[in-house]
Amino acid sequence: MTTLRLILGDQLNPLHSWFSEVDDDVVYALMEVRQETDYVLHHAQKILALFAAMRDFARRLKSAGHRVHYLAIDDPDNRQSLPGNLDWMIAHYKATAFECQAPDEWRLDRQLAEYAAQLDIPCWMKDTEHFYTRRNEAAEYFADKKQWLMENFYRRMRVKHRVLMNADDSPSGGQWNFDHDNRKSWPGKPSQPADPRVAHDHSALWKTIVDAGVKSFGSPNEDRLPWPLNRDEALAQLDSFIEDALPDFGDYQDAMSTHAPRLFHSLLSFSLNAKMLNPREVVARAERAYRDGHASLPAVEGFIRQIIGWREFMRGVYWTRMPEYRKSNVFGNTLKLPVWFWNGETNMRCLKHSIGQSLENGHAHHIQRLMVIGNFALIAGIDPVEVHEWYLGVYVDAYEWVEMPNVLGMSQFADGGGLATKPYASSAAYIDKMSDYCKGCAYDRKARLGETACPFNALYWDFFERNSGRLKGNPRLAMVYKQLDRMDGEAKAGLEERAGELRGRLDEL
Repeated sequence: MTTLRLILGDQLNPLHSWFSEVDDDVVYALMEVRQETDYVLHHAQKILALFAAMRDFARRLKSAGHRVHYLAIDDPDNRQSLPGNLDWMIAHYKATAFECQAPDEWRLDRQLAEYAAQLDIPCWMKDTEHFYTRRNEAAEYFADKKQWLMENFYRRMRVKHRVLMNADDSPSGGQWNFDHDNRKSWPGKPSQPADPRVAHDHSALWKTIVDAGVKSFGSPNEDRLPWPLNRDEALAQLDSFIEDALPDFGDYQDAMSTHAPRLFHSLLSFSLNAKMLNPREVVARAERAYRDGHASLPAVEGFIRQIIGWREFMRGVYWTRMPEYRKSNVFGNTLKLPVWFWNGETNMRCLKHSIGQSLENGHAHHIQRLMVIGNFALIAGIDPVEVHEWYLGVYVDAYEWVEMPNVLGMSQFADGGGLATKPYASSAAYIDKMSDYCKGCAYDRKARLGETACPFNALYWDFFERNSGRLKGNPRLAMVYKQLDRMDGEAKAGLEERAGELRGRLDEL
């Protein structure tokens, strides 16, 4: 009587109840498959880090006494798809039952459900034992409400899970959200803490991946890959963040700099999304830092909000609105991604740095993703599905359940306000305020018109003008449209002409 249990590449949680006992009648299956490397074009470090972490996880399971079958990308028995490999393994082990943990991506959930339905052996899908919420919990909460608002969901999570709460159910510090305290530009001090990650040499694995024909983009960094391979390394990284970076995270979480690409961000999202870390332990460590006086409440609240607020909220949006959500494009944007999204070679210094960093490191922090890269894509009118697929591929922490709603709903406003209350669009003024990107740029951050005017400026005003029919009634945009209404016809025509010219030659900017 043999049970085959499938472990996906983002289910590397050694504390799962599956592993509490060694059972010789259970075989754990992990597999590197072209199905997963090829469904979008992925960053080289994303593929390499996941394969390396999966291999480390398999070794540790074996060391603990579990039976493990690991199918490498170049294994001659590898059918390169989940169904094909599962068929082979079930036959090979004469399995009498099949189990998996619930996938976090809709396409895999559907694939495994359909696969299990045609098997003639018992099948069970177990919880990953990772998230605070069930898949449909957010939908249940918002069922009788007119609009999904993350802030309402976040407050409910705080109360339910007793996070940063007083005994009388009031929030610590007397308010729920300290976002207004977390918007400082970085003057260069305090200095960015040292990178806590351990560099690994994966040159041999990278050669195997390339020889297997897997396509990718970005720098593989194969001889010094810094992403954690296991829970021990992830915990050490968490310790370092709490000690060295969290105290300054709040003040500068929206800041950007060419001199400090990470600033005070945690770099924990890869470990969290691959489930090496549990969000509860991360939140508990952060809250303890506040209770012990090590970090301020604005810093800790801002960090915790990203985990029990946005992360869980995005998951709820995703599972409620898929598969239709993937087609969201309320503005009807159709432009293609500029070629410099793939090489970073643009004269706009903010995008050159943010995209260049993404291509080099497989990572950029949330303001670079939202207010530089996503902002440009939105106001330029790039197809949001292309934008989504680029984000899904380029970032090592990107999985569809969290990336898609962040990009389509928040960054590109492609769902028309189903997730965000207004588009996250800005001119060069915001980027200049929060970064050093505009200093030394080929474009003039203050100019709207002319060959050397920053493209963000004309594109920003033209975005709101050409979409006024849909956006003008939004109370959060009242100031924008007051300013537009004060412009005369000649000024608007000049902006429209400049924006049209820019949109016609995005590859050259």
